[in-house]
Amino acid sequence: MERSLETVVCGSFEPDSVIDRVTLDLDARRKRRQTLTGAEGTRFLVDLPSVPTLRNGDGFRLESGDVIEVHAANEPLMEVTIADPAALPRVAWHLGNRHLPVQFIDGKILLRADHVIEAMLNKLGAQVRLIEAPFDPEGGAYGIGHTHSHD
Repeated sequence: MERSLETVVCGSFEPDSVIDRVTLDLDARRKRRQTLTGAEGTRFLVDLPSVPTLRNGDGFRLESGDVIEVHAANEPLMEVTIADPAALPRVAWHLGNRHLPVQFIDGKILLRADHVIEAMLNKLGAQVRLIEAPFDPEGGAYGIGHTHSHD
């Protein structure tokens, strides 16, 4: 049975209201309109007025009040470390100049795996390790869901 979606909630729900969960990569967590099926078979329509930025642990509240919890899926990522502190600003500038979504965690930079960017990072003196992990990048300096806006 397909259910309609009422709202997106950000960690503000009781655990006992969760009836199902969906595991979504970053692209799917940023879609305004899509039909999803939870791990327990709950099928529902996401039709939001604007593009969301759903984080791991957020949820969709159905019209019934039940919640479908969102889990971030593992994705192919690059884990970047920089031994030389003087190289950090250059690496950060080059990533930002390309408008790449990045996540900072435990002194490391995570970003989506890309062989061209990997070669650039290596050339800049960064160490790159390919991993599979959930990706939850920074939301942008102005509270915008994506990394930036040209509006």
